[in-house]
Amino acid sequence: MSKIKEKKPARKPAAKNLVIVESPAKAKTLKKFLGSSYKIEASMGHVRDLPKSELGIFVEQDFEPKYITIRGKGELLAKLRKEAKAAKMVYLATDPDREGEAISWHLLHALKVEPEKTARITFNEITETAVKDSIKHARALDMRLVDAQQARRTLDRVVGYKISPLLWKKVKKGLSAGRVQSVALKIICDREEEIENFIPEEYWTIEAILAGKTRKQFEARYHGSGDKKAKLGNKAATDKVLKDVEGAEFIVKDVKKSQRQRRPALPFTTSTLQQEAAKELNFAARKTMMIAQQLYEGVEIAGQGTLGLVTYIRTDSTRISDEAFKSGRDYILENFGKEFAAKTKPEPKTTRRTQDAHEAVRPSYVHITPEQAEATLTKDQFRLYRLIWRRFVASLMTPSVFDTVAAKIAAGKHIFNANGSILKFEGYKKVYMTVEDKEESNKALPELEVGEALKLVKITPGQHFTQPPPRYSEATLVKTLEENGVGRPSTYAPTIATLTTRGYVTKEQKNLHPTELGGVVNTIMAENFEQIVDIDFTAKMEETLDAVELGEVAWKDILRDFYYPFEEKVNQAAENIGEVEIRDEETDIICENCGRNMVIKFGRYGRFLACPGFPECRNAKPLLEEAGVECPKCGAKVMIKKSKKGRVYYGCEKSPECDFISWNKPTGKPCPKCGQPLIEKGTKNKKICCMDAQTCGYFEVVE
Repeated sequence: MSKIKEKKPARKPAAKNLVIVESPAKAKTLKKFLGSSYKIEASMGHVRDLPKSELGIFVEQDFEPKYITIRGKGELLAKLRKEAKAAKMVYLATDPDREGEAISWHLLHALKVEPEKTARITFNEITETAVKDSIKHARALDMRLVDAQQARRTLDRVVGYKISPLLWKKVKKGLSAGRVQSVALKIICDREEEIENFIPEEYWTIEAILAGKTRKQFEARYHGSGDKKAKLGNKAATDKVLKDVEGAEFIVKDVKKSQRQRRPALPFTTSTLQQEAAKELNFAARKTMMIAQQLYEGVEIAGQGTLGLVTYIRTDSTRISDEAFKSGRDYILENFGKEFAAKTKPEPKTTRRTQDAHEAVRPSYVHITPEQAEATLTKDQFRLYRLIWRRFVASLMTPSVFDTVAAKIAAGKHIFNANGSILKFEGYKKVYMTVEDKEESNKALPELEVGEALKLVKITPGQHFTQPPPRYSEATLVKTLEENGVGRPSTYAPTIATLTTRGYVTKEQKNLHPTELGGVVNTIMAENFEQIVDIDFTAKMEETLDAVELGEVAWKDILRDFYYPFEEKVNQAAENIGEVEIRDEETDIICENCGRNMVIKFGRYGRFLACPGFPECRNAKPLLEEAGVECPKCGAKVMIKKSKKGRVYYGCEKSPECDFISWNKPTGKPCPKCGQPLIEKGTKNKKICCMDAQTCGYFEVVE
């Protein structure tokens, strides 16, 4: 009789390590580097927060915050708890900043995992080396970072939830105020007031076109009498100079030749990235940060899988690591030559407000050029990655070199100046040029000798008037906020977005204009909460909040010092502020349903037209801007419209009866060759082209 073998119990699978990140894109990128012993899950951002329906801070209990599970996260948390319970170790891999540290802290509480079974890991770039190194150096949660985030969050909640209801009651529902938002609004309103109060001053210039023995013409500008610079304030003073130089001989008095270098810009910080993306790519700050986040978390690269292409995108530092410098310099040596490669790492620019917690924004893999990644990136991802990549590579290159010439030309007792420069060595400009670099003159003067007599070809006086300071664009507002220490890298984009969605400012031709509503809210804030909108106070508060991270200040001390005087101000404002009526702006557009003049209202996606007869009449439609030309088909107005994907196009106001549509702005004139409408193409190198480009092909270059 054969012996029956006993069946061995099935071997229990080894427990895996659980890594929790914020987003599925980041999870997908990490899976590429971590082996089968790791399981990666996404928390989908924050899992706990203060409640929306109440202040959420127990003032009487020493400002203890009331955290609740975010609605809709229950099922996800249940899944994560199950995974965490079965895991060998739980690694919290949220973003490497205060916000990320706080998300990890909330996860630790929500998952109910033993602290000894959890560890915090951070990486500035999502590369195999950085991720694996972070696991080797896993650490405990840094409660100073958590407290710094709690201080900021609760302080902003107190300001917003105490002032906003006051604005709802006194002005209209749906308004808000904020610690950074209200300062930004004041900056915009103050600039508008400067523009309104600006008194232009007249001034004149005199430009002479001269030619020397080489017969090459060049331009010289009037400087003054002798070495003293003259100010021509009116026509009479200008005519006197013109009379003095009439018939006078123009003689070269002095020629100075020199070399000038221009050094490359440092790698991007969050602020400079937003500014340059606005100028170069016409991206709003919010769009820049959304695309940059995608590039950081991971995108598909042909033949290489999912890769995080750039380092962490919220930083105020221009510092780069030694490894980044070496790999960047090696790339330059290999592709451009040693004369283009800087020998030393660029010196980071710091101020007393620079936190320097992370490196600058740079490519994670410098050898992956934008052109190599283009095939699998969206158009906007490619354009932003190219900007970041070029800026970083250029920052490690040698300066560009110009040969410059400055000539002084005498006409009697009067002096004219002529300046020229010619690019001698490209340096970093071979890879990247800022807007300022592109505007830099590169005009050579002819060879001039001291004592040489010149021929006056033409002399032209010009009347000018001083201009008011320009309105803020998103880029210049971000720069001003940063320079004044208002807000931090993560706050710029959401601050600007809030100002526009609340209807406090409108964006016209890239410029931010305060609305009547914005002006009223700013006045209320300035008259009743002068500390909140004071730039210096806000900047000092930012420094105090930063001190929490250094362990120099207890986070609740900030609330204790701030809350009670602020509460008194709120109570006083409730008594002092009268009700303000903001009437909707009426248009000449007639409601098709009831015949009333439609009004402009503000919604989640900006301004729109609505019938004032609501709720009896619910007619509403998009607010369209006129293009300033007539429809070439029917003679009606051409309107500026937007497609579902947000792309601007031009269409007839009588659509769908009239089917005229164009992706380019029509000029309102017919083509002289075929009679089809002429359209404008390009921004920097503008052309007027025939709309029927394939058949006709007519175009003219605009100077």
